[in-house]
Amino acid sequence: MKKTIRYWAKDDRPREKLVEKGVDVLSNAELMAILIGSGNREESAVDLAKRILNNHQNNWEQLAKLDLKDLMQYKGIGQAKAISIVAALEIGRRRNAAKALAQKTIKSSEEAYKLFAPQLADKNREEFWLVALRKNTIISLEHLQKGGLDSALIDIRLLLKRLLEKNATGFIIAHNHPSGNLLPSPADKQITQKIKNAASLLDLQLLDHLIIAGKNYYSFADQQLL
Repeated sequence: MKKTIRYWAKDDRPREKLVEKGVDVLSNAELMAILIGSGNREESAVDLAKRILNNHQNNWEQLAKLDLKDLMQYKGIGQAKAISIVAALEIGRRRNAAKALAQKTIKSSEEAYKLFAPQLADKNREEFWLVALRKNTIISLEHLQKGGLDSALIDIRLLLKRLLEKNATGFIIAHNHPSGNLLPSPADKQITQKIKNAASLLDLQLLDHLIIAGKNYYSFADQQLL
């Protein structure tokens, strides 16, 4: 029978270790063990956390793609523990997004990627996002739609309405490819051109369209497709 955490040496117990030495010294598994609190009959919380992380290459971005149902496949992870993990990862995503928004301006596709990546890089389904700009200064960043551009119609009127309400002069759109394929599909190219043409009638400039796949991105502007 495994020995529960309360019988471990004090230095090996993650909560006590955090109090004594600070959060920086904790491993990924120890941090997750604090979230889940307890393991199962065969594994301590730390061992269970190690197994979950090992199954996803010890990569938080991969782990963030899991939903409640995925996490609850692990013995010892019920709904409450799965919710704690998902919520913690969402806090991390929002922290990264807030940091990106603090940059205030966008002057390149790389800066645009840094803004959109916290929202899109680790999603397991396609989403469509918009950043409104006024003279390269960020006004807002918002989610417009879930679902691929080829499986759900983008409401171009709603997009333009949002931009006009914010008195924007330009904008950048982005969506993700969970498959990892960075190349734009025919539907991606078609909707980009439709959005650009519609926006130009209102003196709104589409500055770029990014396709994001993990840590990589494709820029329509960089490829001179706008």
